[in-house]
Amino acid sequence: MTTTTPPDLVAGLAELLPPEQVLREIDDLEHYSHDDAEWADYVRPLAVVRARSTDDVSATVRWAAENGVRVVPRGAGTGLSGGANAVENCIVLSLELMDEVTEVNAAERYAVTQPGVINDALRAHVARYGLWYPPDPASSAISTIGGNVATNAGGICCVKYGVTRDYVLGLTVVLADGEVVELGRRTAKGVAGYDLTALMVGSEGTLGIVTSVTVKVLPLTGRDERAVIGYFPSLEAAGDAVAGISAAGIVPAALELIDHTCLVAVDEWQGLGLPDDVNALLLARIDERGAAGDELADRVAEIVTGSGGSQVERATDPAEIDRLFTARRLAYPALERRGPVLTEDVCVPRSAVPEMLRRIQATAAANDVVIANIAHAGDGNLHPLIIAPEGDDDAKGRAKLAFDRIVADCLDLGGTVTGEHGVGLLKLPGLRDELGDRVLRMHRSVKDALDPAGTLNPGKAF
Repeated sequence: MTTTTPPDLVAGLAELLPPEQVLREIDDLEHYSHDDAEWADYVRPLAVVRARSTDDVSATVRWAAENGVRVVPRGAGTGLSGGANAVENCIVLSLELMDEVTEVNAAERYAVTQPGVINDALRAHVARYGLWYPPDPASSAISTIGGNVATNAGGICCVKYGVTRDYVLGLTVVLADGEVVELGRRTAKGVAGYDLTALMVGSEGTLGIVTSVTVKVLPLTGRDERAVIGYFPSLEAAGDAVAGISAAGIVPAALELIDHTCLVAVDEWQGLGLPDDVNALLLARIDERGAAGDELADRVAEIVTGSGGSQVERATDPAEIDRLFTARRLAYPALERRGPVLTEDVCVPRSAVPEMLRRIQATAAANDVVIANIAHAGDGNLHPLIIAPEGDDDAKGRAKLAFDRIVADCLDLGGTVTGEHGVGLLKLPGLRDELGDRVLRMHRSVKDALDPAGTLNPGKAF
């Protein structure tokens, strides 16, 4: 990590906002200088601005543009790709204080939220109106809606219900010169002009800074949940079941994979009573009502058994279902408690899941590293977790080699380098291989049109 010394020009920034919203102490600069991505480069920013309103964001960005200072937007800092990491000559613009749900319209089925609202908090808020916001990243208890929008986050139930972009109707966006624009709509449908709302979703703060989000919500009622739990002697067998479920045309509400290493780590931490004598657990959630749901659960159970599952269990008790899916959500932080974890986020065709899992295991052996595995298996989104002991530089080097090999294998199988975490810094080489020169030039043209001076989150996303 390199460091910078705040120049005198930052004093001008402090005149724009209340002093408590502009942080310049070393401890604060260090805290806000990076997200949760292991080994992604960062520097200390010149200052941190904690915005409370669109006006704060607009004034800050305008000041930065006028003074040749870069702006790195940040939510909760839970990202895993380095997308919120500070760069040279930048300020970090935190949106965490913008944490209000400002409107819920139950009749039209939309909600309006500021970017600092935590995902689970939005879901709980709209539930009071009998509504449901489906996107649910594993970090839903700690990640913000603004961060979800920036990376087009997915989650556990996105295999059936879609990702963040499918639910964003409109945005308030501060552009690179500080001007504020409204994008999108609040109607059930609309096709006026280019879909600039969809363009902003997943742009990782490189095209504009989102200060308000209008999201579509669904009725909360109408689902009758049951789970099918498959126990497998190998990761490949679990992958075969995933491919089989997809080939059968079954779309579960969730289909999640957890391997032995993750199960043990979670149980040591939380004592959930998870099995420790299997190599992989496959969790399928079915939410069709009545006989249709029972039939789908039966078909999933048959595929699990036919794919080599050593045991199949059913669960209909909501508390038991939540316990199992809580284990899936806690896998990453459980492993992180043991030391640094380099997190992958590749996505392959569902038919390629068994082969990708086989290659991940081969990569672990070839590079002498431990790779744990969790996955949103239902849509082919795999999260290999590469573990290297703290302070072991040789292991760190091998982990990085394994990271690159996994990306290359993913592309070889027709996949993409990121399913939901974003490109940030860690996936830049893989993205270039995936997109090619012509498409990268298209990205650059869009960036140059909206941010010609390169003020917003430079060097990220492409």
